[in-house]
Amino acid sequence: MLLKRLAIPLAVGVAVVAIALVIILAGTKGGHLDLDIHIIKARTGALDESSSAAILDFRVHNVSDVPFVVGQVEVNLIRADGSTTEGQVISRQDIKVLLQYNRFLGNQYNQVLTLRDQVKAHDMFDRMVAVRFEVPQSVLDSSRALRLRIQDVDGAWFESDYKLR
Repeated sequence: MLLKRLAIPLAVGVAVVAIALVIILAGTKGGHLDLDIHIIKARTGALDESSSAAILDFRVHNVSDVPFVVGQVEVNLIRADGSTTEGQVISRQDIKVLLQYNRFLGNQYNQVLTLRDQVKAHDMFDRMVAVRFEVPQSVLDSSRALRLRIQDVDGAWFESDYKLR
């Protein structure tokens, strides 16, 4: 008898708590930093017999209500066996020289991503990054993917892969 009298108020209480949780979570959704990174194109080439370079053109879309400020950038090569090789990111000044003396890499289509670049809330921009790998072009060509990782100054990492084959 007591169980029947408590069933309706208990069910109403559970429903009220569930509705409150949904409202709270939906209301704070944009308050968590979230980036959508899409690598548009990757260009690769041999610099010499033991090293190669890659240029990534990509789009960053900040889908949150929080601004994003670039703190660190990494590009990793994911080899066919699953191992990774970290590349050396090339500075803005050196990219101009790289493209000038290595015409096979093409032209500069976007601005270079630099530390402290900012993506405002719900904003989007296109950037590029160049990287040098201490592996021959044959290893780069036989690898699975390039992984671009960008860190916010507050510590959150965001990444995107570009399949090479």
